[in-house]
Amino acid sequence: MLLMRRFLGVIFVLILGLSFGMTSAFSESLTVVSWGGSYTHSQEKAYHEPFTSETGIKVLSENYNGGLAEIKTQVETGTVTWDVVDVELSDALRGCDEGLLEPLDTLALPPAPDGTPASSDFMEEAITECAVGTIVWSTIYAYNEKSFPGAKPSTIADLFDTKKFPGKRGFRKGPKVTLEMALMADGVSPNQVYAVLSTEAGLKRAFAKLDSIRDDIVWWESGSQPPQLLADGEVAMSTAYNGRIFNAVVVEDQPFTIVWDGQIQDLDLWVIPRGGKNVEAAKRFVAFSTTTKALADQAKYIAYGPVRMSSIPQVGRHADSGVDMKPHMPTSPANTKNALFNDVFFWADFSEELNQRFASWLAK
Repeated sequence: MLLMRRFLGVIFVLILGLSFGMTSAFSESLTVVSWGGSYTHSQEKAYHEPFTSETGIKVLSENYNGGLAEIKTQVETGTVTWDVVDVELSDALRGCDEGLLEPLDTLALPPAPDGTPASSDFMEEAITECAVGTIVWSTIYAYNEKSFPGAKPSTIADLFDTKKFPGKRGFRKGPKVTLEMALMADGVSPNQVYAVLSTEAGLKRAFAKLDSIRDDIVWWESGSQPPQLLADGEVAMSTAYNGRIFNAVVVEDQPFTIVWDGQIQDLDLWVIPRGGKNVEAAKRFVAFSTTTKALADQAKYIAYGPVRMSSIPQVGRHADSGVDMKPHMPTSPANTKNALFNDVFFWADFSEELNQRFASWLAK
């Protein structure tokens, strides 16, 4: 009888321990920070929900407007509450240089289905010391077709031509992309933009181009704003993230048209703020969400291109509408005839200086 009691006691302890372990796994959570709207929705469907299903770790979404300010505050004050953050490439490089981000072991990333190592399967610059890429996205401009029943805008120069195409213009409130588009609209070819922007004369030229439509500019900060500004008629054209406009057209049936001429491509990547409480689980999430399948699955929900070569052939149709997604990708050959790829090293070096100069120009 005594042996039986001891045996039952051991079994009870084991069951209790197993139950506690399962509860702990399912109660563990990660806070993943991104840009909101249809973009975060695509991540939730392709990454968050499958990750939780496989691991039991709940993923909590938070939104932000980009930049390193909040990450820096959390790291420097020792109050890191964000576990994984979606950042632009220039911020990934600068954040790593400033010691704000956890180094990542790229050898731990899963290979392609055919065994190709991750290091050979990702696009150039999509894997860095502290970041792993997910998508190629683009800043384009779009117009509301109701604003132009006759001639239609078709070039980057048309974005700045308020005589031929009257109406307010939406621009992201910051120098990045805005200055490049200003120069391209002023006749600078994409392959010369950063050489020109690196000079004082080039900067003056870009700001002079902005001055030419200054009174017609409506500034936006969140990626959800341009489609709303267009829908409400507050602007006739607006710069925007291509995926947001795609969703507005395909999902919400909005009468918008994307102009790909002068598009500026960029990468988004996952980073892990240094000093967080869930670093190992965060690394597990990063590895899970950058598999070939996960990156291809995200393209079912938004028109951003996966950064893994093995994911591209798997890009299919939109999950809800059935639209073929390949022609809507920023990297589609038909969309890249006059495209510019963001020079992350330029912005890593000069973002602080140009942010200050832009702020001074705004304050005039």
